[in-house]
Amino acid sequence: MRIAGEPAFVLHARPWRETSLLVEVLTANHGRLGLVARGVRSARRQPLRAALQPLQHVRLEAVQQGELAQLRSAEALDAPPLLAGEAVLAAFYVNELVLRLAPRDDPQRELFDAYATMRARLGDASQPLAWTLRRFEAALLEALGFGIDFASDVDGQPIDPAARYRLDPEQGPQRLLSDRGRADRSDAATGYALLALAVDGGVRDAGVPGVDDLAGLRRALRQVLLHHLGGRPLRSWDLIGALGRLAKDDPAAR
Repeated sequence: MRIAGEPAFVLHARPWRETSLLVEVLTANHGRLGLVARGVRSARRQPLRAALQPLQHVRLEAVQQGELAQLRSAEALDAPPLLAGEAVLAAFYVNELVLRLAPRDDPQRELFDAYATMRARLGDASQPLAWTLRRFEAALLEALGFGIDFASDVDGQPIDPAARYRLDPEQGPQRLLSDRGRADRSDAATGYALLALAVDGGVRDAGVPGVDDLAGLRRALRQVLLHHLGGRPLRSWDLIGALGRLAKDDPAAR
């Protein structure tokens, strides 16, 4: 099958043999694809190699042959966002999350659009980094068929902004009793944060939850993601933790 003029975002690229790359991309119409980019590490093909950096938006031509497609050409459609510090780690995290959860060769236009929105927000210093990530996580789950109703709890009751909830990966928000111990509430999200996600839907702008709300939401969503990851943590979680980025529940940290 020939793939022509396909918009895509580069998720990952690694050396293969002496002059080639194995590249993972998220495409608009074919879902996640694995590509073999032959000869791109040679000096004369530097422009093509430059277009295959993670987070790059490209238009590509390829021929599908078995599990991996053979890349014929790729051109950058814009300049990737200039990231520094925690935003670089956030991009690494998002790309790993998509690689682990999105199946290959399964069209996911909603996921492609959510990734495009996340990428734009990641390069916008005015957008709180933690909120950008939480919105993308919610949009990713929805696009892959694992969506959560953030407006109602498992009993069908409207979310109370003053209450706290655990997120059951299969059933949704479970309200915690007010007499639960502090340890039992450590991975719970505030109702206010859940309602912000319900309004936002991963796309529209909504009010940004506060520091404590974002911290609880991060921990609650991580448990949901870990469930769908089969209990195998992401490398980026370990990396960021080792660097001390998670020592404090900072809305700018992942």
